Amino acid sequence: MKENNKTLLAGLAAVLGAVGIVALVGLFAIHPQKESITGEADATEYRISNMVPGHIDKLYVSEGDVIHVGDTIAHIGSRQVDAKMIQAKAARSAASAQSRKAKGGARQQQIQMAYQVWQKAQAAEEVYKKSYNRVKSLYEKGVVSAQQYDEVDAKYKAAQADCAAAEQQYLMAKEGAQSEDIAAASALVNQAGGAVAEVQSYLDDSYIISPCDGTVVEMYAKLGDLVGTGAPLASVIDMSDNWFNFSIREDLLKDIKTGQNVDVQIPALGDKTYVCTIRNVKVMASYATWRATKTLGQYDVKSFDVKVVPLEDIDGLRPGMTAILKK
Repeated sequence: MKENNKTLLAGLAAVLGAVGIVALVGLFAIHPQKESITGEADATEYRISNMVPGHIDKLYVSEGDVIHVGDTIAHIGSRQVDAKMIQAKAARSAASAQSRKAKGGARQQQIQMAYQVWQKAQAAEEVYKKSYNRVKSLYEKGVVSAQQYDEVDAKYKAAQADCAAAEQQYLMAKEGAQSEDIAAASALVNQAGGAVAEVQSYLDDSYIISPCDGTVVEMYAKLGDLVGTGAPLASVIDMSDNWFNFSIREDLLKDIKTGQNVDVQIPALGDKTYVCTIRNVKVMASYATWRATKTLGQYDVKSFDVKVVPLEDIDGLRPGMTAILKK
Protein backbone atom coordinates (compact mmCIF):
# COMPACT_ATOMS: atom_id res chain seq x y z
CA MET A 1 0.00 0.00 0.00
CA LYS A 2 2.83 2.37 0.89
CA GLU A 3 4.45 1.80 -2.48
CA ASN A 4 1.16 2.50 -4.29
CA ASN A 5 0.68 5.70 -2.31
CA LYS A 6 4.14 6.94 -3.26
CA THR A 7 3.48 6.24 -6.94
CA LEU A 8 0.14 7.99 -6.76
CA LEU A 9 1.66 11.08 -5.12
CA ALA A 10 4.45 11.23 -7.70
CA GLY A 11 1.96 11.05 -10.56
CA LEU A 12 -0.22 13.70 -8.96
CA ALA A 13 2.79 15.98 -8.56
CA ALA A 14 3.72 15.51 -12.22
CA VAL A 15 0.19 16.33 -13.31
CA LEU A 16 0.10 19.45 -11.12
CA GLY A 17 3.50 20.55 -12.52
CA ALA A 18 2.29 20.13 -16.08
CA VAL A 19 -0.87 22.08 -15.28
CA GLY A 20 1.24 24.87 -13.76
CA ILE A 21 3.46 25.10 -16.81
CA VAL A 22 0.45 25.24 -19.13
CA ALA A 23 -1.06 27.96 -16.93
CA LEU A 24 2.09 30.06 -17.09
CA VAL A 25 2.29 29.70 -20.86
CA GLY A 26 -1.33 30.76 -21.13
CA LEU A 27 -0.73 33.72 -18.88
CA PHE A 28 2.14 34.95 -21.03
CA ALA A 29 0.09 34.36 -24.16
CA ILE A 30 -2.75 36.46 -22.80
CA HIS A 31 -0.42 39.22 -21.55
CA PRO A 32 2.57 39.26 -23.92
CA GLN A 33 5.64 41.29 -22.99
CA LYS A 34 6.17 44.60 -24.71
CA GLU A 35 8.28 44.31 -27.83
CA SER A 36 11.67 45.97 -27.53
CA ILE A 37 12.41 48.54 -30.28
CA THR A 38 16.10 48.86 -30.99
CA GLY A 39 17.89 51.26 -33.29
CA GLU A 40 21.26 52.77 -33.97
CA ALA A 41 23.00 56.08 -33.30
CA ASP A 42 24.10 58.16 -36.28
CA ALA A 43 25.72 61.55 -36.96
CA THR A 44 26.47 63.86 -39.87
CA GLU A 45 29.44 62.61 -41.86
CA TYR A 46 31.38 64.65 -44.41
CA ARG A 47 33.34 63.02 -47.21
CA ILE A 48 36.06 65.53 -48.02
CA SER A 49 37.27 65.41 -51.63
CA ASN A 50 39.64 67.36 -53.83
CA MET A 51 39.10 69.38 -57.01
CA VAL A 52 42.67 69.39 -58.34
CA PRO A 53 44.35 66.14 -59.43
CA GLY A 54 47.90 65.50 -58.33
CA HIS A 55 50.11 63.86 -55.72
CA ILE A 56 49.51 64.24 -51.99
CA ASP A 57 52.74 65.83 -50.78
CA LYS A 58 51.58 66.81 -47.27
CA LEU A 59 49.12 65.42 -44.68
CA TYR A 60 48.27 67.66 -41.75
CA VAL A 61 45.86 65.40 -39.78
CA SER A 62 45.54 61.76 -38.73
CA GLU A 63 42.62 59.52 -37.83
CA GLY A 64 41.16 60.46 -34.47
CA ASP A 65 42.21 64.13 -34.65
CA VAL A 66 39.65 66.76 -33.67
CA ILE A 67 39.59 69.50 -36.30
CA HIS A 68 37.73 72.77 -36.86
CA VAL A 69 36.31 74.70 -39.79
CA GLY A 70 39.12 76.03 -41.99
CA ASP A 71 41.79 73.59 -40.78
CA THR A 72 44.05 72.27 -43.53
CA ILE A 73 43.77 68.52 -44.01
CA ALA A 74 46.18 67.92 -46.90
CA HIS A 75 48.03 69.57 -49.77
CA ILE A 76 48.07 68.28 -53.34
CA GLY A 77 51.03 69.18 -55.51
CA SER A 78 50.62 69.56 -59.29
CA ARG A 79 53.48 70.58 -61.58
CA GLN A 80 51.00 71.08 -64.41
CA VAL A 81 49.14 73.75 -62.44
CA ASP A 82 52.43 75.44 -61.48
CA ALA A 83 53.43 75.55 -65.16
CA LYS A 84 50.06 77.02 -66.14
CA MET A 85 50.53 79.78 -63.58
CA ILE A 86 53.90 80.71 -65.12
CA GLN A 87 52.29 80.85 -68.57
CA ALA A 88 49.32 82.88 -67.35
CA LYS A 89 51.53 85.44 -65.60
CA ALA A 90 53.72 85.81 -68.70
CA ALA A 91 50.64 86.40 -70.86
CA ARG A 92 49.38 89.00 -68.39
CA SER A 93 52.73 90.84 -68.45
CA ALA A 94 52.74 90.91 -72.27
CA ALA A 95 49.16 92.17 -72.38
CA SER A 96 49.94 94.88 -69.81
CA ALA A 97 52.93 96.08 -71.85
CA GLN A 98 50.81 96.22 -75.01
CA SER A 99 48.15 98.19 -73.16
CA ARG A 100 50.67 100.71 -71.83
CA LYS A 101 52.05 101.16 -75.32
CA ALA A 102 48.59 101.77 -76.75
CA LYS A 103 47.67 104.25 -74.03
CA GLY A 104 51.02 106.03 -74.07
CA GLY A 105 51.07 106.48 -77.84
CA ALA A 106 54.21 106.91 -79.95
CA ARG A 107 57.50 107.86 -78.34
CA GLN A 108 58.72 111.43 -78.57
CA GLN A 109 61.48 110.45 -81.00
CA GLN A 110 58.90 108.94 -83.36
CA ILE A 111 56.77 112.08 -83.19
CA GLN A 112 59.81 114.25 -83.94
CA MET A 113 60.79 112.05 -86.86
CA ALA A 114 57.29 112.29 -88.35
CA TYR A 115 57.42 116.07 -87.96
CA GLN A 116 60.75 116.31 -89.79
CA VAL A 117 59.41 114.19 -92.66
CA TRP A 118 56.40 116.52 -92.92
CA GLN A 119 58.64 119.60 -92.96
CA LYS A 120 60.75 118.05 -95.70
CA ALA A 121 57.63 117.30 -97.74
CA GLN A 122 56.45 120.90 -97.28
CA ALA A 123 59.79 122.24 -98.57
CA ALA A 124 59.66 119.96 -101.62
CA GLU A 125 56.10 121.04 -102.29
CA GLU A 126 57.15 124.70 -102.18
CA VAL A 127 59.98 124.10 -104.65
CA TYR A 128 57.72 122.26 -107.08
CA LYS A 129 55.09 124.95 -106.70
CA LYS A 130 57.52 127.66 -107.82
CA SER A 131 58.74 125.52 -110.73
CA TYR A 132 55.14 124.87 -111.72
CA ASN A 133 54.26 128.59 -111.71
CA ARG A 134 57.27 129.51 -113.88
CA VAL A 135 56.68 126.71 -116.40
CA LYS A 136 53.00 127.53 -116.52
CA SER A 137 53.79 131.18 -117.35
CA LEU A 138 56.22 130.13 -120.08
CA TYR A 139 53.73 127.57 -121.44
CA GLU A 140 51.04 130.22 -121.74
CA LYS A 141 53.51 132.37 -123.70
CA GLY A 142 54.37 129.45 -125.99
CA VAL A 143 57.97 129.23 -124.83
CA VAL A 144 57.84 125.63 -123.46
CA SER A 145 56.12 122.61 -124.90
CA ALA A 146 53.02 120.95 -123.49
CA GLN A 147 55.06 117.91 -122.50
CA GLN A 148 57.36 119.95 -120.32
CA TYR A 149 54.35 121.63 -118.70
CA ASP A 150 52.67 118.26 -118.01
CA GLU A 151 55.82 116.87 -116.41
CA VAL A 152 56.18 119.81 -114.01
CA ASP A 153 52.46 119.73 -113.24
CA ALA A 154 52.64 116.00 -112.35
CA LYS A 155 55.67 116.53 -110.07
CA TYR A 156 53.91 119.38 -108.30
CA LYS A 157 50.78 117.31 -107.64
CA ALA A 158 52.93 114.41 -106.36
CA ALA A 159 54.71 116.79 -104.01
CA GLN A 160 51.34 118.01 -102.70
CA ALA A 161 50.23 114.42 -102.06
CA ASP A 162 53.51 113.57 -100.28
CA CYS A 163 53.15 116.62 -98.07
CA ALA A 164 49.58 115.76 -97.13
CA ALA A 165 50.54 112.15 -96.30
CA ALA A 166 53.47 113.26 -94.18
CA GLU A 167 51.22 115.64 -92.28
CA GLN A 168 48.75 112.86 -91.48
CA GLN A 169 51.57 110.59 -90.29
CA TYR A 170 52.74 113.31 -87.95
CA LEU A 171 49.22 113.92 -86.60
CA MET A 172 48.70 110.18 -86.00
CA ALA A 173 51.97 109.88 -84.13
CA LYS A 174 51.10 112.92 -82.05
CA GLU A 175 47.55 111.75 -81.27
CA GLY A 176 48.54 108.17 -80.37
CA ALA A 177 46.60 104.91 -80.82
CA GLN A 178 42.93 104.87 -81.71
CA SER A 179 40.31 104.30 -78.98
CA GLU A 180 39.53 100.91 -80.51
CA ASP A 181 43.17 99.84 -80.20
CA ILE A 182 43.26 100.99 -76.56
CA ALA A 183 40.03 99.11 -75.79
CA ALA A 184 41.36 95.96 -77.46
CA ALA A 185 44.59 96.16 -75.45
CA SER A 186 42.61 96.61 -72.21
CA ALA A 187 40.46 93.59 -73.08
CA LEU A 188 43.59 91.49 -73.51
CA VAL A 189 44.78 92.61 -70.06
CA ASN A 190 41.44 91.57 -68.53
CA GLN A 191 41.54 88.24 -70.32
CA ALA A 192 45.07 87.53 -69.11
CA GLY A 193 44.08 88.57 -65.58
CA GLY A 194 41.16 86.15 -65.69
CA ALA A 195 43.49 83.33 -66.71
CA VAL A 196 45.77 84.10 -63.75
CA ALA A 197 42.76 84.17 -61.38
CA GLU A 198 41.57 80.81 -62.72
CA VAL A 199 44.92 79.14 -62.17
CA GLN A 200 45.18 80.79 -58.74
CA SER A 201 41.85 79.18 -57.81
CA TYR A 202 43.36 75.79 -58.70
CA LEU A 203 46.33 76.53 -56.47
CA ASP A 204 44.01 77.54 -53.63
CA ASP A 205 42.00 74.34 -54.09
CA SER A 206 45.17 72.28 -53.82
CA TYR A 207 44.92 72.91 -50.07
CA ILE A 208 42.14 70.65 -48.75
CA ILE A 209 40.22 72.58 -46.08
CA SER A 210 37.78 71.17 -43.52
CA PRO A 211 34.21 72.49 -44.00
CA CYS A 212 33.14 71.61 -40.45
CA ASP A 213 34.11 70.94 -36.86
CA GLY A 214 34.43 67.26 -36.10
CA THR A 215 36.59 64.19 -35.69
CA VAL A 216 38.61 62.56 -38.47
CA VAL A 217 37.32 58.98 -38.43
CA GLU A 218 39.05 57.70 -41.56
CA MET A 219 41.80 58.74 -43.96
CA TYR A 220 41.43 57.26 -47.45
CA ALA A 221 44.61 58.70 -48.94
CA LYS A 222 48.23 58.33 -47.95
CA LEU A 223 51.27 60.50 -48.46
CA GLY A 224 52.46 60.28 -52.06
CA ASP A 225 49.20 58.90 -53.47
CA LEU A 226 48.09 60.08 -56.90
CA VAL A 227 44.48 61.26 -56.63
CA GLY A 228 42.06 62.35 -59.32
CA THR A 229 39.37 65.01 -59.24
CA GLY A 230 36.64 64.22 -56.72
CA ALA A 231 38.56 61.43 -54.96
CA PRO A 232 37.57 61.10 -51.26
CA LEU A 233 40.50 61.96 -49.01
CA ALA A 234 39.05 61.87 -45.51
CA SER A 235 35.86 61.28 -43.56
CA VAL A 236 34.92 63.72 -40.78
CA ILE A 237 32.02 63.19 -38.36
CA ASP A 238 30.32 66.14 -36.70
CA MET A 239 29.16 64.72 -33.35
CA SER A 240 27.27 67.92 -32.52
CA ASP A 241 24.67 66.84 -35.09
CA ASN A 242 23.57 63.34 -34.02
CA TRP A 243 20.36 61.33 -33.91
CA PHE A 244 18.96 57.79 -33.61
CA ASN A 245 17.37 55.71 -36.36
CA PHE A 246 14.70 53.15 -35.47
CA SER A 247 13.10 50.75 -37.93
CA ILE A 248 9.52 50.24 -36.72
CA ARG A 249 6.74 48.15 -38.26
CA GLU A 250 3.61 50.07 -39.09
CA ASP A 251 1.52 47.98 -36.68
CA LEU A 252 3.67 49.45 -33.86
CA LEU A 253 3.35 53.08 -34.98
CA LYS A 254 0.13 53.79 -33.12
CA ASP A 255 1.87 55.71 -30.34
CA ILE A 256 4.65 57.19 -32.50
CA LYS A 257 4.00 60.82 -33.49
CA THR A 258 6.25 63.56 -34.84
CA GLY A 259 7.21 66.05 -32.14
CA GLN A 260 6.57 63.57 -29.34
CA ASN A 261 9.19 63.20 -26.58
CA VAL A 262 10.47 59.69 -25.86
CA ASP A 263 13.16 58.12 -23.70
CA VAL A 264 16.12 56.37 -25.28
CA GLN A 265 18.57 54.08 -23.52
CA ILE A 266 22.08 53.42 -24.84
CA PRO A 267 23.36 50.13 -23.39
CA ALA A 268 26.98 51.02 -24.11
CA LEU A 269 26.64 54.08 -21.83
CA GLY A 270 24.79 52.37 -18.98
CA ASP A 271 21.19 52.25 -17.77
CA LYS A 272 20.55 55.98 -18.01
CA THR A 273 17.81 57.13 -20.39
CA TYR A 274 17.93 60.32 -22.44
CA VAL A 275 15.02 62.53 -23.42
CA CYS A 276 14.66 62.78 -27.19
CA THR A 277 12.07 64.04 -29.64
CA ILE A 278 10.70 62.29 -32.71
CA ARG A 279 11.81 64.43 -35.64
CA ASN A 280 10.64 62.49 -38.70
CA VAL A 281 8.80 59.33 -39.75
CA LYS A 282 9.21 58.03 -43.29
CA VAL A 283 8.49 54.79 -45.06
CA MET A 284 11.46 52.56 -45.82
CA ALA A 285 12.23 50.84 -49.10
CA SER A 286 10.12 47.94 -50.33
CA TYR A 287 12.68 45.36 -49.20
CA ALA A 288 11.83 46.27 -45.56
CA THR A 289 8.26 45.00 -45.88
CA TRP A 290 6.95 41.89 -44.12
CA ARG A 291 5.02 39.92 -46.74
CA ALA A 292 1.83 38.11 -45.76
CA THR A 293 2.11 34.34 -46.14
CA LYS A 294 -1.67 33.82 -46.25
CA THR A 295 -4.24 35.84 -48.11
CA LEU A 296 -7.04 35.30 -45.62
CA GLY A 297 -7.12 38.07 -42.99
CA GLN A 298 -3.48 39.11 -43.47
CA TYR A 299 -1.76 42.01 -45.22
CA ASP A 300 1.74 43.20 -45.99
CA VAL A 301 3.33 45.18 -43.15
CA LYS A 302 5.67 48.02 -44.10
CA SER A 303 8.57 49.32 -42.02
CA PHE A 304 9.10 53.00 -41.24
CA ASP A 305 12.33 54.81 -40.46
CA VAL A 306 11.83 56.91 -37.31
CA LYS A 307 14.40 59.64 -36.69
CA VAL A 308 14.80 60.58 -33.03
CA VAL A 309 16.93 63.56 -31.97
CA PRO A 310 18.33 63.96 -28.42
CA LEU A 311 17.43 67.17 -26.59
CA GLU A 312 20.83 67.33 -24.86
CA ASP A 313 24.43 66.44 -25.65
CA ILE A 314 25.20 62.82 -24.86
CA ASP A 315 28.77 62.38 -23.68
CA GLY A 316 30.47 59.34 -25.17
CA LEU A 317 27.91 58.76 -27.91
CA ARG A 318 29.36 57.34 -31.12
CA PRO A 319 27.72 56.45 -34.44
CA GLY A 320 26.78 52.79 -34.60
CA MET A 321 25.94 52.40 -30.90
CA THR A 322 22.77 50.43 -30.17
CA ALA A 323 19.81 52.43 -28.82
CA ILE A 324 16.62 51.18 -27.19
CA LEU A 325 13.38 53.16 -27.55
CA LYS A 326 11.39 53.25 -24.32
CA LYS A 327 7.69 53.63 -25.04
